[in-house]
Amino acid sequence: MAEEKLDCRGMACPNPVLKAKEIIDRGDVARLSITVDNGAAKENVSRFLARMGYEVSLSEEGGAFEVTGVKGESAAACEIMEEPEARRGESRIAVLVGTDRMGTGDDMLGRKLIVSFIGTLKEMGPELWRLILLNGGVKLTVEGSECLPALQALEKEGAHILVCGTCLNHFGLLEEKQVGETTNMLDIVTALQLADKVISVM
Repeated sequence: MAEEKLDCRGMACPNPVLKAKEIIDRGDVARLSITVDNGAAKENVSRFLARMGYEVSLSEEGGAFEVTGVKGESAAACEIMEEPEARRGESRIAVLVGTDRMGTGDDMLGRKLIVSFIGTLKEMGPELWRLILLNGGVKLTVEGSECLPALQALEKEGAHILVCGTCLNHFGLLEEKQVGETTNMLDIVTALQLADKVISVM
């Protein structure tokens, strides 16, 4: 089985993940090392390799991260594709939030509305399959956000919250996130494709 190396420095997510996927899709890759230069790419590549059945190790040197995956005994299924038995057959709704306020006209009102919206999502029950936060929506996940307690409660109840890593990087909030899974555009697009219904708040 082959050993491959990728230098993905300077690439924004999801490109490092897509490059890794291309290599893995060719088959027979026992060891794959990917060099990236930002925290979001490091997290996303690590998670992707783990989902594909690789044992993952990390090293850092000179501001760059090397993510190395060594093939395990059997490949793990991608968790975004696989649902617990209890949830199969239920409607899957993805809610896409791309802002930290709702509507236009008055920012203060918009911030109150988004707090109310996030707090009311619990009424969807198990049909809330994915809550996807990107652009300004990632600001809702940090300490001090009025939405944070409601988001944490949703996650505790089983909602899967995806938070755009590129967006967190852009706002300098990657280390400040308190809830949800740092993710990339590949996971977001896959979730939108698999959802039965998508609700967008942009």
